[in-house]
Amino acid sequence: MSQFDKLLLRIYMLDKNLRFDELKKVLEHYGYVMKGSSSGGSHKTFRKPGCPLITIPQHDPIKAVYVEMIKEIVEREEENNEEKEKR
Repeated sequence: MSQFDKLLLRIYMLDKNLRFDELKKVLEHYGYVMKGSSSGGSHKTFRKPGCPLITIPQHDPIKAVYVEMIKEIVEREEENNEEKEKR
């Protein structure tokens, strides 16, 4: 099992010790691009064309609510990948 697969498993298990950089890595894997706040704050916004934007505070560890958001995104992305493979 690759490190990335282990990271996804931690997200599916809603691990409370995930770090911002780990969630960033997952979002970037699925095509999201990070943009910092214009005021220099701690919240970072991730964008992907055709998808709602996601704002996550850059704190460690990440709160459970944000891990749940990323889990939903991973599940949706995996479903989309499976549909593409069937075609």
